[in-house]
Amino acid sequence: MDHDIELRYQKLLKHLEKSFGEDLDVHALLFLIGVNELGIGHKKFSKQEKTDLIHVAICTLMIPAGYYEFKGRDEDNWPHFELVKNLPAINSKDQEHLIKEAMLDYFLEHGYYDELDDVVPN
Repeated sequence: MDHDIELRYQKLLKHLEKSFGEDLDVHALLFLIGVNELGIGHKKFSKQEKTDLIHVAICTLMIPAGYYEFKGRDEDNWPHFELVKNLPAINSKDQEHLIKEAMLDYFLEHGYYDELDDVVPN
């Protein structure tokens, strides 16, 4: 795993934990991204909806790499995607690395996080 990505990801977690006041992990961030992409705000989600939100997040994160394409929203405003090309067969560690790197890009691109704001002066 790329050490730089892991360090950057840990800084992102610390930044987000200031807002959410709890320990976050990859699944929690996927859930947050899914909720953000759904765009309806906070509500109590069923177990199936939580699974669907994580799927929405993964699809969203994999769009820039060309794996998914956004197709539109259904009558309940849920986003739908189409698989454009299969994800490579990689081990779980490499898969987690790919997701973490995509999460960093997502939070930076949407302006929810600025790595320069969290630089600690020497």
